[in-house]
Amino acid sequence: MKTIGFIGTGVMGASVVKHLLKAGYEVNVYNRTKAKTDELIALGAVWKANPQEITDSSELIFTMVGYPSDVEATYYGPTGIFSTDVRGKLLVDMTTSTPSLAIKIAETALEKGSVSLDAPVSGGDLGAKNGSLTTMVGGDEVTYEKLVPVLDVFSANVNLQGGPGAGQHTKMANQIMIAGTMTGMTELLVYAEKAGLELEKVLDTVGGGSAANWSLTNYAPRILREDFTPGFFAKHFLKDLKIALDESARMGIELPATKRAKELYEKLTEQGFENDGTQALIKLWWPTGKPQD
Repeated sequence: MKTIGFIGTGVMGASVVKHLLKAGYEVNVYNRTKAKTDELIALGAVWKANPQEITDSSELIFTMVGYPSDVEATYYGPTGIFSTDVRGKLLVDMTTSTPSLAIKIAETALEKGSVSLDAPVSGGDLGAKNGSLTTMVGGDEVTYEKLVPVLDVFSANVNLQGGPGAGQHTKMANQIMIAGTMTGMTELLVYAEKAGLELEKVLDTVGGGSAANWSLTNYAPRILREDFTPGFFAKHFLKDLKIALDESARMGIELPATKRAKELYEKLTEQGFENDGTQALIKLWWPTGKPQD
């Protein structure tokens, strides 16, 4: 699989493409906003006008778009992946989407003579830039084994979680955990500041103990620098939490902490911060991004 098609070159997708190019793969790219592919084209990627053209010219097609509706359009739209001959192709959706849609895509792929995997990732912009993403895969084991060498190019941790949809379920479990660490990290800063503590010293101390976690290490320093650029968009995290809660309801379980996190991120996006990173949750307490006098 030397020719790869990549649909969706946003914050994380662009970095993944760079790793693939560096590894020697030929990469065709498509993004709704063409300008977001300019740097990749300068590095050797080839622009294609739509997902259909990507599919026609590639053996392995990755998709990494925003919402389940975007995934649906990318695969089933008039110029989508399934609008052309996909026989013998390998399709991999890296979007955080719904397990049910992953299953639907897998079934359609088989009907059309191809195979698909769902492979959402965790690690944010830093993981993508460093090639250290965690990739959670659902689908056929034989196909997965064929894909592992490609996934290893940009991943530090790759695991097959089960059949179609299992990668998405694992990503939901991941996001449920992150919901807790993001709210905890935010409230830690609010509490410590109000108590008159030196925030950098607090972070250094608690980060060296049992409170250590990825959100604290990576996002708390950004908040102190007043850096709210998205390693992961607040609006996309809200989408993920809604999926997690929908799935939990379908399975008959209650997740009250995740529900509260979803409500907080809804409030954040309603206040106009949907295109900030998830660390912008602090703005519910510090509207300007820094402690208020």
